[in-house]
Amino acid sequence: MSSDPIPDDALSEKFLAATGPGGQNVNKVATACQLRCDVFRLGLSPDAYARLKVIAGSKLTAGGELIITARRFRSQEGNRADARARLEKMITEAHIVQARRRPTKPSRSAKAKRVESKVQRGAIKRGRGKVSFD
Repeated sequence: MSSDPIPDDALSEKFLAATGPGGQNVNKVATACQLRCDVFRLGLSPDAYARLKVIAGSKLTAGGELIITARRFRSQEGNRADARARLEKMITEAHIVQARRRPTKPSRSAKAKRVESKVQRGAIKRGRGKVSFD
């Protein structure tokens, strides 16, 4: 897991006019934050980079730039903090290595129990047939 801070030279911010609530203010003030992060400057391992690509999805450009747009808050400071927190969360998740799944086989007794329960169930169903008066 990486606890290193994100280098400032890898980040660039731009503020845009946000949509949503805000009344007249939304038309006048650029409060939405578009955070761009150059992923190659983060120094990620190839495995972590591959996981980040999957996590980021369409937010990652072909040039290796991760674009996060935050417009949840009505202030620049709130949106800037939100964008940076989301970026940090993505990078942290990319460093988590999933445990490999080891395929297992059912034991012989488990197979026998399964077959026996199927036989019993079949017997119950056979008992539901039409009754003949011979």
